[in-house]
Amino acid sequence: MTHTDPALLDEYGNVHAGTLAHRMGIEFLEVTPERVVGRMPVEGNTQPYGLLHGGASAVLAETLGSVGAAVHAGRERIAVGIEINATHHRSATSGHVTGVATRLHGGRTLATYEIVISDEQGRRVCTSRLTCMLRDK
Repeated sequence: MTHTDPALLDEYGNVHAGTLAHRMGIEFLEVTPERVVGRMPVEGNTQPYGLLHGGASAVLAETLGSVGAAVHAGRERIAVGIEINATHHRSATSGHVTGVATRLHGGRTLATYEIVISDEQGRRVCTSRLTCMLRDK
């Protein structure tokens, strides 16, 4: 397992200030090219019935996968999401959900991540897959 460089954690925690991810309360716990872990509060990210909004799960998934792809790409390149899917297995009504993005493919022009989002009891809430195009800045 690759350990998170504290500088990477700081960099990606700060780069999202003022973005949708920041407004949704997403925080990074681990950042490497192979794996990105983050969490998001359920409160404030629900639909009218008090359940975690499916779109919020998709934002968490795309945020984590995109950060992994950006780290994989390196500082001279950027990662742009070009395809995402999400299967919502169950919802959450309180606490936090945690997402784990695992790299499935890391090439020169594309990177693909599987993102599993779980509730505080470890139950799978959502499974997502994200593909990012890697391009020069």
